[in-house]
Amino acid sequence: MPSVPRRSRNWVPVLVVLLPVLLVAGIWLGGHPDDLPGPVRDTLVADSQGRLYDEAMGIIERDYYRPVNERALLDTSLDSAVSSLHDRFSNYFSPKDYQDFSDSTDGAFTGVGMTVEKDPVGLKIISVFANSPAKRGGLAPGDLITAVDGHSLEGSSSDEATTRIKGPEGTTVSLTLRHDGTDRTVKLERQRVEIPVVESSMKRAGGQKVAYVRLSSFTSGAHGAVGSAVRRLLGQGAKGVVLDLRNNGGGLLNEAVLISSIFIPDGKIVSTRGRARPEHTYDATGDAISGKIPVTVLVNRQTASASEIVTGSLQDRHRATVVGTRTFGKGVFQEVERLSNGGALDITVGEYFLPSGRNLGGGGVKPGSGITPDVQAPDDPKTKRDETLQAGLKALARAGA
Repeated sequence: MPSVPRRSRNWVPVLVVLLPVLLVAGIWLGGHPDDLPGPVRDTLVADSQGRLYDEAMGIIERDYYRPVNERALLDTSLDSAVSSLHDRFSNYFSPKDYQDFSDSTDGAFTGVGMTVEKDPVGLKIISVFANSPAKRGGLAPGDLITAVDGHSLEGSSSDEATTRIKGPEGTTVSLTLRHDGTDRTVKLERQRVEIPVVESSMKRAGGQKVAYVRLSSFTSGAHGAVGSAVRRLLGQGAKGVVLDLRNNGGGLLNEAVLISSIFIPDGKIVSTRGRARPEHTYDATGDAISGKIPVTVLVNRQTASASEIVTGSLQDRHRATVVGTRTFGKGVFQEVERLSNGGALDITVGEYFLPSGRNLGGGGVKPGSGITPDVQAPDDPKTKRDETLQAGLKALARAGA
C-alpha cells in the first residue's frame, strides 16, 4: 500500500500556525491599503470600490420606498460621476444622447435646425439653418429660448436643454422665445435636419474677386466640402480666400488637420498629449493651394476647439490674417469611449498645442486665453452690415488680393 511522503505530513502543523497569521494580516492590510504593493493595492482597492457601488445600488433598488428605474438610476449616477470632474467639456451620453451625438457629427440630426449657446436664462440662438423648422418659425440669431414645452430652462445645462428640444421626427415642440424683453411661444415640428456644413460665394476686395467660404461645423467630410468650394472659386478667378469660422464650435480633430492642409503645404499643424496619451504630432497632408494666394480667417467668441486649431495653425505659420474678436479658448480635446449599455463617455483626455507651442488654455474648468486676432473687428448685431467681413475683405486687399 503506497504511503504518503513524510514531508507532506509536515505541512499540516505549519498551515495550522500560518492560517491565523494570514487572516490577521489580511484584515490589517484591508484597512491599510497604502501599505500594499502598488499593483496589488490598485487591484484590491478598485475591486472594493466596485463592490461598494454595487452594494449601494442594490440597497436603493431593494429598499427604496418607491419602485426604481434601474436604467435611469445608472444614467444619473454616471452623469454625476462625470459632473464631479468639474470639466464643462466632459459628458456622459446615455444611449439616446449618444445616438444624437453620432448623428450630429455625421452632419445630420432630428430637431428644429439651429445652433445655440448657454445663457443664464436658457439658450441663446447663434444661427438658424435655411429651410429648417426654426427658420420657418421666424427664429433668429440673438433670440433667447427660455422654456421648452412650458418648462423653464433656467439652471439647466446646455446638453439637457438641447436634449429637450430634440426628439423624434414628426413630433412637435413649443419654444418660449424672448427678444428685446418680449416673450412669445412658437410651436415647431421636428424634422431630420441636414447641417449646411459649407456655404460659399464670390465676393470682391479692392476690385478683385475673392472666395468666401463659411464652415459651420467640423463634421465628417467637411474638409472635402471646404476644399471643393475653395478650388472651385479660385478656378472662377478668385484672387484670395476668406474662411469664415465665426460661431463654429468645432468638431472632429482630423477634419481640422485636413482643412488646415488646404492652405498649409507641409509641416506641423497641431500636437496633442495627455496623462494617458503619448504626444502625437499631426502634420499637413499635402496638396495645398498656392502659398501666394492670401487668406483671411474670420473669428469671434464662439470660434472654438477645432476652429481654433485651424485658425491658430494658419496664424502661427504666417499663412493667414486673423480678423474679428478673441476666440473661445479651448486648449483641450476629448475622446468618446463607448460603454456596454450603449452610451458613452466623452471625456477630456489631453491638451493640444499649436505650431508655436502655445496652448489656448481653459482646461475644462475656466476660460482660456483664446486666439487674439491680427485685426480687431467686432460685428455690430444692431446693423445689417457685417463689419467683421468687411474688415476681412480689406485685409485681403492690403495683402494683394
